[in-house]
Amino acid sequence: MKKSYRLIDTHAHLDFDDLRENLDEVIGNALDAGVEKIIIPGVTLQDTPKIIEIIDKYDNIFGAVAVHPTEAKNWQDTDYEKLKSYAQNGKIVAIGETGLDYYWDKTHIDRQKHILKEHLRLARELDLPLIVHNRDAHADTLEILKEFPDVKGVMHCFSGSAEFALECTEIGFYISLGGPVTFKNSRKPKEVAEKVPLEWLMVETDSPFLAPHPFRGKQNDPSKVKFIAKTIAEIKGLSFEEVANTTSDNAEKLFNLNL
Repeated sequence: MKKSYRLIDTHAHLDFDDLRENLDEVIGNALDAGVEKIIIPGVTLQDTPKIIEIIDKYDNIFGAVAVHPTEAKNWQDTDYEKLKSYAQNGKIVAIGETGLDYYWDKTHIDRQKHILKEHLRLARELDLPLIVHNRDAHADTLEILKEFPDVKGVMHCFSGSAEFALECTEIGFYISLGGPVTFKNSRKPKEVAEKVPLEWLMVETDSPFLAPHPFRGKQNDPSKVKFIAKTIAEIKGLSFEEVANTTSDNAEKLFNLNL
């Protein structure tokens, strides 16, 4: 029977060994749960061929390319052209995940900023959206994004305040919520879910990390994205179907998934 809803997991690391070794099962379980499409974000250049292999094999899986901010120390000037080459694959739908991370490493802040700008430059050149990783760097991230007003994208696994989220939507960036919105004492994500209009929200698992309640602490996978959509629906007083379908519409619009 056809489901009355559809879901898109906009951020799942299917190329990581934890999921890749059972990929047919992982993707099958996601489809059974109503997850019609999944996007794999890029983290390193070295792992990008794994992403290409997966998206070429499965019709409903798409990818992105980037060097993650925690890999900033490894960035080479030639990486721009390497990323550009990988992005020629028709199922690469974004540049990311890129951004700033001041939580894990504050020794390469200027380098992280430079690399984020390089990714924004590439997104602008290729007319692709940006998947943004931002941890403890809200002001700097927003300042740099504003330098490229023609680039739009999504703030992945959003961890900031509702006020900051609304600032991001004002410059054309969607807000993607993950497992933390389902955690009992997770105040900020719940406020974001409440205050950000549904037409600016997306859902993700960030698999294999951040499994939603009641799976917290266990390995995450795309089938569990429905628990995130259900929590957002409860917070907003909407039906699960409306949240699932609208967040999917948002993802298809931003990433041009109706190919």
